[in-house]
Amino acid sequence: MGQSIAHRLSPRRQHGFTLIELLVVLVILGLLAGLVGPNIINQLGGAKTDTALVQIKQLEQALEMYKLDVGRYPTNSEGLEALVQKPGDADGWNGPYLKSGVPRDPWKRDYHYAYPGSRADVDIYSLGQDGAEGGEGEDADVGNW
Repeated sequence: MGQSIAHRLSPRRQHGFTLIELLVVLVILGLLAGLVGPNIINQLGGAKTDTALVQIKQLEQALEMYKLDVGRYPTNSEGLEALVQKPGDADGWNGPYLKSGVPRDPWKRDYHYAYPGSRADVDIYSLGQDGAEGGEGEDADVGNW
């Protein structure tokens, strides 16, 4: 019984974190977020540009198959839709050349198509995030040139 009385008389130790410990942890988390956060955001932005480049390469391949079958690239008026629907005068058309239709760029806009192109035989490009010519970073034009 002597031990139980001593146990009752000893001060209780409370378990938990002090305010200082919590503040130190919050400061460390804030520093990590400040250093790592911008890098993650930059990587996400670059992913859209990379996606546009991959889609443009796929469109180029489909256009090459179209040219092998028809003997020419689609005209500007036929555009990229000629890869999924036969134009009226496309003898030899053996499409569709794209499985799920003409994709839109990662910013939800149509790709631009020009034949003959000013930078390549055929120009396929997106105007980037801002939808205007030129720009830097995510706003830069992405094309097959």
